[in-house]
Formats: sequence, C-alpha cells, structure tokens
Amino acid sequence: MAALSSPPRGSAIEHSTAFILQLSELDFAYPQRPLFKDFSARIPAGVSLIRGGDGVGKSSLLRLLAGDLEAQRGQFILKGIALAEQPACYRQQVFYGYPQALAEAHDQLSPDAYFASVAARYPQFDAVYLAELIVALGLSPHMGKTLYMLSTGVKRKVWLAAAFASGAALTLLDDPFAALDLTSTRAVLQILSSFSSQTQRAIVYSHYEQAAGLALACVIDLGD
Repeated sequence: MAALSSPPRGSAIEHSTAFILQLSELDFAYPQRPLFKDFSARIPAGVSLIRGGDGVGKSSLLRLLAGDLEAQRGQFILKGIALAEQPACYRQQVFYGYPQALAEAHDQLSPDAYFASVAARYPQFDAVYLAELIVALGLSPHMGKTLYMLSTGVKRKVWLAAAFASGAALTLLDDPFAALDLTSTRAVLQILSSFSSQTQRAIVYSHYEQAAGLALACVIDLGD
C-alpha cells in the first residue's frame, strides 16, 4: 500500500472583517485519505473562493460547511449559530446542492415549481430578483418544460438561479461554471460580481483557479 501523503492544511486570505461563518480546528478524513487537520478559516460576507486541484477536498469542504458531511472534530458557527448545538437552525441558513441532486429529486418539476419549493424553504427568497436572474441566465425559453427535458447546462443555470435568489446567509456552489458555455459563464461571473459588496450573505464557490476581475472577500487555497 502506498504511503499516505500529508493532509493539506490550506490557507485562507481574508479581505473583510464581517464574518458570516467561522470554522475552527477542523479534522476530517476518509478511510485511508486524510484531508483536513486542525484547519480553521473565517468566511466574510461577499464572494469567497475555495481553490484547489483535483482531489484536494474542495467538494468535501463545501459539504462540511453545509453540515452535509460530519467532521471528526471542529466547530462551525454561522451568524452566531453553532452547527453542533442547533443543527436544524444552522442548515436553514445554508443553500447547498448540486445539479445532480436537483435532477434526482425534482426531475418531474418545471423550473417554476422547483423555484417555488426553494422559496418555501427560505424566508428571504427574492422573487423579484429571481425574475431578473431568469432573464440574465437565458432561462425564459425553458420555464414551461420539466427539468428532465433540460440539458445539463440549463439545469445548472436553474440551480444557480435558485441559489442566488434564495437569500440564504451562506450559499455554497460547487464548480458553478461546469457545463456552461462562454456566454453563460460570463453571466454567472457578472452575477457573482454583484455580490461582492454584500454585507449579509456569503457566496462561496469552488474552482481550480481564480477568475480574473472578480473581487473576492476570501480565498481558501487548498493547493494543487
């Protein structure tokens, strides 16, 4: 059996003091695969990036932040609410998901019906902003279809529109540019840029590189 490599500790570069989420002393490992040891980070309001190569733990860290994956050790505090003490309240402030889960759970719904289900979960859901996102992401021609009829890229845009409109204090996006064409990628970057001055929400996305021109509140670099 090959020797295990040292778990990446990562680094976080912060550019703000209004912290939405504080993570401290995280330990997490899969069997035979350590990822995080005594890892801490503070995520400010605005847009933050979890950067790294394949297999370094970007998706796992997002799931940990969402409370979707259980850490061996660590404290997660989101706007004063500790995951360990109030897990339901913590998760109510988080939007996390991915297009595959959207397809599995909601494939028979139209985008409108899916958006309604998200609005029912998040009290701060912004229907007016959603209408703007539908236009910006080119979703208008697809609103009368069911999700199973949509391409992978269009499903991803439906998911992104729900995420941005949710109003969740912590919005977690795993590789939001995957399966998008250049026009859609530019639209998503423009939307992300509009969140740069946010003071009440943190948008955290994972990617292998930092997008040029996008102002970031924090970069959590897990290495390559």
